[in-house]
Amino acid sequence: MNKQELIDAVASSTGESKASTGAAIDAILEAVSAAVTRGETVQLIGFGSFSTGARAERTGRNPSTGETITIPAAKTVKFTAGKGFKDTVNAG
Repeated sequence: MNKQELIDAVASSTGESKASTGAAIDAILEAVSAAVTRGETVQLIGFGSFSTGARAERTGRNPSTGETITIPAAKTVKFTAGKGFKDTVNAG
């Protein structure tokens, strides 16, 4: 399902227009992105949690030359599915 299909599904479920549904979904995604960028955890009970993690600096190897390279440390985004979401997926 892509974003437009999500908008269509939510709009048909709620009876709202696709334009207002699209604006609401955009606002939700923007709010989640902003909170996670600030290092906060966003918890949607029954669905899951979005949070940040850290990946340490590590060494790797260039596959074409075999040269050893240093891969810099980076922040990661984590999603942990909630119990309700897991139960729904496993029931289907």
